Amino acid sequence: MAAVDARFLEELRDALAELGVRYLFIGKGAAILHGFPDTTQDADIFVAKDPKNAERLIEALRRAGAEIGGEEADALRRGKDFVEIAGDFMIDVVHAPDGIEEFEDAWNRGRDIDGYPVCSLDDVIASKESAGRAKDRESLPRLRNFRRYLQQENRTPGRPLPKTITKRDADRG
Repeated sequence: MAAVDARFLEELRDALAELGVRYLFIGKGAAILHGFPDTTQDADIFVAKDPKNAERLIEALRRAGAEIGGEEADALRRGKDFVEIAGDFMIDVVHAPDGIEEFEDAWNRGRDIDGYPVCSLDDVIASKESAGRAKDRESLPRLRNFRRYLQQENRTPGRPLPKTITKRDADRG
């Protein structure tokens, strides 16, 4: 499978934003948006578990070219912890990432980086530490070094995400 490209991420971001989906990029894709020099084979999104959000998510993913059948749609509606969505690129929808307790807590620590709502680098690292997969253990030293670099350079990508979302934004779509 090819590495995720910027055009795909823009289309995904725009579709999710247009329909008012509450989500954060997480995983290596989030680290890349923070400036981490790497590639990824999929886009991981951490989604707020809510029935209205699930319906908006399903429509947004379809608009972005995802192939969502009845089984995937039902899993998203139920808030299944992890749902893999096929399409031009893989999209992993996560409702309960390892190492992160609540969506709202992650949102409050997250950043807006060029219009992308992104988990904090600390949350990306915590999730990978908790998952404990071999590929995560391999990337953790480099991610920690990247975080130290950002801290030493006093760099914080993007700006804080809004602390609240208006009812109009939540009901959009």
